[in-house]
Amino acid sequence: MIERKEYFENLKKWKNKQIIKVITGIRRCGKSTLLNQFKDYIRKEEKDANIIFINFEELENEELYNYKNLYSFILKQLKKEQWNYVFFDEIQIVPAFEKAIDSLFIKDKVDIYITGSNAYLLSTELGTLLSGRYVEIKMLPFSFKEYYLSINEEKEIAFDHYIMEGGFPFISSLEHDNILILQSLDGVYNSVLVKDIAQRQKNKKNLNSPIDSTLLVALCKYLADVIGNHVTIKKITDFLNSNSKSLSNHTVSDYIDYLIEACIFYPAERYNLRGKEILKTNKKYYIVDVGLRNYLIGKDNLDIGFIIENIVFLELKRRHYKVYIGKLDDQEIDFIAEKMGKLEFIQVSASLLNQDTFNREISPLKKLKSNYKKTIITLDKYSLGNYDGIEVINIIDWLLS
Repeated sequence: MIERKEYFENLKKWKNKQIIKVITGIRRCGKSTLLNQFKDYIRKEEKDANIIFINFEELENEELYNYKNLYSFILKQLKKEQWNYVFFDEIQIVPAFEKAIDSLFIKDKVDIYITGSNAYLLSTELGTLLSGRYVEIKMLPFSFKEYYLSINEEKEIAFDHYIMEGGFPFISSLEHDNILILQSLDGVYNSVLVKDIAQRQKNKKNLNSPIDSTLLVALCKYLADVIGNHVTIKKITDFLNSNSKSLSNHTVSDYIDYLIEACIFYPAERYNLRGKEILKTNKKYYIVDVGLRNYLIGKDNLDIGFIIENIVFLELKRRHYKVYIGKLDDQEIDFIAEKMGKLEFIQVSASLLNQDTFNREISPLKKLKSNYKKTIITLDKYSLGNYDGIEVINIIDWLLS
């Protein structure tokens, strides 16, 4: 079992700090495993630690779905003379859970850890009640580097499998069995739609507006098909209405929000480099895992350029960059990556062997000031090098760096 080192070290850094640790991410990306590994670490480091661990998806914990029962249950187990480590796995199942968390937070020597398969849990009253008192650790499926370390293959072969199968941790144990992989991804996908998005509505008590699962599926497949393309709400609505529906832009926008909150898709806004402003139209959407995309739309629709662009986008998110799409006059820069006030500009291209493609990718980067870091990430191995301060690097090398 691979230790997700970055996430693990982050938890260690916040251990015993007066702040709630909230781990969010799509189902089966490894949140529960991380929580169990950290629990075992605490047990080894502190022999007298009082550890309380509740997985709310286990049937025996149904009586704790009431926040008052949950609070009373935890209160009876707390010990005053030592540290109490309280782990809540998939807590979004409990309506009004934030009230129990808020009361536990003010207790002495209570260190709280939460996982949830829905980013919506931080837009509930929890975010308001605990403003400034929690840190969110956003978890993704395996990076290519983690995937590569989990299997015994040459890196080029591993990358071929990663592009097709994706990076959910359980995938690396299925030994490239396509049937098992598809069945497992089907389980993830349906769990997200049924459990997480439906749970969101239940917790909001929005019973007059049941989730339209047919619309969710159609929207999922559409967004998966157009990753890396500029889209507008109107364009998406028009496409869905072409199948004799009568959807409003508002409804489609709400459903896109559901998919974002369920951590299936991530939006990227456009940034106008001349006007120095974020543009409100023509966002791009990227999917949480390229294997999940292949499951949704089939491998016959594989577009390697957009696939590697999606992989680069997620890797930048893992490396804690804020990521935008760059607009420079009538040209586009795939990614503007910002961290701690520093900017990097990145183009992504499957190949640069064609001279026209090379010129198109490098042209907007040449217009930028020379003190910015500028990179072109590509699959090919023959155009690598430094071109007047613009570095061309192979994607596998970049991902493993």
